[in-house]
Amino acid sequence: MSDQHHPPGVDTTAANPARMYDHALGGVHNFAADREHFARILREDPDARLVVAANRALLRRAVRYCMRQGIDQFLDLGSGIPTVGNVHEAAHQLDPRSRVVYVDNEPVTVAHTRRLLRETDNAAMVDADLRAPESVLRAAETRRLLDPDRPLALLMVAVLHWVTDAEMPGLLHRYTDVLAPGSHLVISHLTDDYRPGLMRRVGRLFEETRAPLVYRSRTEVADLFDGFDLVPPGVVHSADWQAQPYERLPAPERSKTWAAVGRKR
Repeated sequence: MSDQHHPPGVDTTAANPARMYDHALGGVHNFAADREHFARILREDPDARLVVAANRALLRRAVRYCMRQGIDQFLDLGSGIPTVGNVHEAAHQLDPRSRVVYVDNEPVTVAHTRRLLRETDNAAMVDADLRAPESVLRAAETRRLLDPDRPLALLMVAVLHWVTDAEMPGLLHRYTDVLAPGSHLVISHLTDDYRPGLMRRVGRLFEETRAPLVYRSRTEVADLFDGFDLVPPGVVHSADWQAQPYERLPAPERSKTWAAVGRKR
């Protein structure tokens, strides 16, 4: 994306994690500042692209798993720019009638997603901060597409590590408490369980984007599934979650991300 063509109010001189993620996946909805900052992260951690790719592959596998369980509606919080393998494409390959609501408040993400979905009736974009559950759940697009009386998949993929410990208490339950039994919760979360020194250095680079990271341990990620039964294999590296042999990494900890899916009791 040219730095001269962007939604109003976007600071193209400041790197943004959503746009860096888009760049890492080979997308074009990013600016020079995003690319330059991601290059700095790559110099610190050469596995940074692998981390992003493993997470996106996990998202596709989790969507397909949920659909095999009869889930046909998805709420994707902190959805990011729909670059490659986004939720509605993965879902519609199996059932074109499935419904998807994306939620994000980054201007480029919102604008691009709405353009992408102009001719798609059963997917929509909600411009909202996931930290405001009532705004998300009461949005016209959410109420039009999602039936709260039926199971749905709540996707929180690579997003909760942007939520601080002070913001976290009660936030997740404000979403999960209203889910119908049988709903599924999908979470992936960056961790410093491995190579904490490296992750601290990467974290300092993200602090410069005004989006500080909060790493959480495997135990802390498991605790997020209160009220849910974990689907096998439980909390594992993102590259390992129900992956085919060709998708697994020789050293799965290089994904630096815990991932799990749970079913609401």
